[in-house]
Amino acid sequence: MGDGSAGMPNRQGDSPGVPARSPAVASSRSRWGEPRHYAALDLGTNNCRLLIARPQGSGFAVVDAFSRIVRLGEGLASTGRLSDAAIDRTLAALSICADKLKRRRVALARSVATEACRRATNGREFIERAYRETGIALDIITAEEEARLAVLGCHALLEPGDGPALVFDIGGGSTELVLVDSTEPVPRVLDWHSAPWGVVSLTEATGHGGDAADRAAVYAAMRARVAEAFAPFAERLAPPQGTPRLLGTSGTVTTLASVHLGLECYDRSVVDGLIVPTDSMKQVCDRIAHLSMAERSKVPCIGNERADLVVAGCAILATILDLWPAERLGVADRGIREGILRRLMAGHLA
Repeated sequence: MGDGSAGMPNRQGDSPGVPARSPAVASSRSRWGEPRHYAALDLGTNNCRLLIARPQGSGFAVVDAFSRIVRLGEGLASTGRLSDAAIDRTLAALSICADKLKRRRVALARSVATEACRRATNGREFIERAYRETGIALDIITAEEEARLAVLGCHALLEPGDGPALVFDIGGGSTELVLVDSTEPVPRVLDWHSAPWGVVSLTEATGHGGDAADRAAVYAAMRARVAEAFAPFAERLAPPQGTPRLLGTSGTVTTLASVHLGLECYDRSVVDGLIVPTDSMKQVCDRIAHLSMAERSKVPCIGNERADLVVAGCAILATILDLWPAERLGVADRGIREGILRRLMAGHLA
């Protein structure tokens, strides 16, 4: 397995394919004497997320952020293409990101695209258009690098313990499972698996249920699809040594953790780093999955924006909880963007 470092970061204004200056030779301060700003943009199947930060101590301090649900992969399962409407929504979000990058005088940035652009027949065409219209050079990364970046961004939240730990990222178009050895400062990847089911792709492939019986049948079908996709990884897994540890990063995990806590509105300071009994999360998944669309939309932290996709998230999470017999689930509101920032800042962290 490679080290996941394929694809160089770009300075603002660099065009795709033009080698950018390595972050290892860049000064940690700008020519104005101000702290150098770095940026990471993660364009997924469902979300567009930007993080701008400056080095601070052994980590970094966030100076600006942006997140918007764009549903870039909407309809991809049936057409194999990114739709015009989805592209327009995404370009609008990328334009906002481009403005933030300019205002913050970002010296070094990396922008990545994941499953939707990997699968779409017009993915490369979209990447080229995004660069022409926004100046943002998106790099379509592999599922392996996506998994490694997620681990790099969130591994600090793993509970101490012996034996391998499982880190997972439930996306819009895929789910990455990563088995890591966390005895080293940066966990070593022992095995990984990417399943082609995320909250958007699984919802579109399976549909929505109508009455209670239909909803139960749809949820069961979702669970079966995910279990089948996880099967090759499950067969490779040895019985965990010591106390099994589990850490999840995604909007699904943070949303369902918020429901578990009964939050009226999302609070990152409460959710990021939370440890939840897995039995409690299984109960949340089962309860939410059997609500009607209207009932789900009234649940705080789900609302109309996530009501149609959250059942697929429940199916994926519940299947992961069956796969790895941990008693506790760590919840991370961090992942790919933070992993990118750590790569960009390597050598500049005091």
